[in-house]
Amino acid sequence: MQGIFSFVFQNARWLLGGLLLTFFSSFGQTFFISLFSGEIRGSFELSDGEFGAIYMAGTLASAVTLIGLGKTLDRFSISAVSLCVICALAIACLGMSFVNSWVLLLIVIYALRLFGQGMMTHTSQTAIGRWYDADRGRAISLTSMGHQIGEALFPATVLVLLGWYDWRVTWRICAVALVVVALPTIVLLMRVEHQPSIEHQSKLENKTRDWTRGEVIRDGVFWILCLGILAPAFIGTSVFFHQVRIVESKGWSPSVFAVSFLVLSITTVFFTLVAGQLVDRYHARRILPVFLIPLGIACLVLSWGQAPLAIYGFMFLLAISYGFSSAIFGTIWPETYGTAHLGAIRAVAVAAMVFASAIGPGITGWCIDRGIGFDFQLMVMAVYCLFAAMAMVAAVKILERRRQIVSVEID
Repeated sequence: MQGIFSFVFQNARWLLGGLLLTFFSSFGQTFFISLFSGEIRGSFELSDGEFGAIYMAGTLASAVTLIGLGKTLDRFSISAVSLCVICALAIACLGMSFVNSWVLLLIVIYALRLFGQGMMTHTSQTAIGRWYDADRGRAISLTSMGHQIGEALFPATVLVLLGWYDWRVTWRICAVALVVVALPTIVLLMRVEHQPSIEHQSKLENKTRDWTRGEVIRDGVFWILCLGILAPAFIGTSVFFHQVRIVESKGWSPSVFAVSFLVLSITTVFFTLVAGQLVDRYHARRILPVFLIPLGIACLVLSWGQAPLAIYGFMFLLAISYGFSSAIFGTIWPETYGTAHLGAIRAVAVAAMVFASAIGPGITGWCIDRGIGFDFQLMVMAVYCLFAAMAMVAAVKILERRRQIVSVEID
């Protein structure tokens, strides 16, 4: 514990900057946008499937854009990129308060997803992945907690604000918070970039060459690893997006789901810290195969459970997978492919994650409109987690063989 406090104290500037980036990325995350789903669907007279389709289209477009935009982190400073991204996200939040047609709604969702979920998170994890080596897992786990803090604070905050103001006014408040609080604080913190010291090089002797993005895209292992990225993004986004529908179908109070986010956030924080320590000790690839197992069980709990306790069980198990995925996928890319082109490589990985979060609400909403219950869909998701975990085992074996070959060549 003393080691963690010492690490935080010595690196407070960069850790806080990374954490604030992930915290304010909440405004473009599904859990936040879905808090307004009832008001949005009502304002534009949209069905679950129609709103899901709009959300899917906007998110898919943001994923495609992110592939090109993400590599700016390899060319410009973290503070410069942060400034532009925060301003763009603030404009998107302001735009949400003025939308008056489904076309404008599509454009705004595209911007929220691109600059919120996409670039804010991408900027934070690329910076930390490049700046740290031996303590990379610990640094990633600490800065990723911004997501959990946002998930803990914003649902209840939004419910209070919606009781006081119109939903459009709430989005304007978000824009003001970004400009007044996030922008000056993050830019100031990130203005000086952290330089990894030689004496803190990884004790695990992370021997790898720097891959280009083209080489990574042609690497089959990369796409196997992306199967792991798809599951938490697809499942979590689908459940959060359709939370109103889930609550109504099971006869729960809306407050039950809002309170369950506290369970998700607290548990994720704990397991993110645990995973960060394990990653620094054993490497991300060695704990990769197990992180989807709790997620699969979570899907079955929510599918079969009818009592409100089921959502708390789901959130607890989901949090375990979320915690491990935050540490694993923040470190697996520099660990496997080096840091020289990390911005461009992570952009593809994040785009895959955004893609999964895009098709989740669209596909599940389409199924709901056609009478396929969400409980059955959850069982299908559980089966996917099982097969994806098996694929991760195969990927780890390939990565271990590669490292043995590289070690022999270096020696």
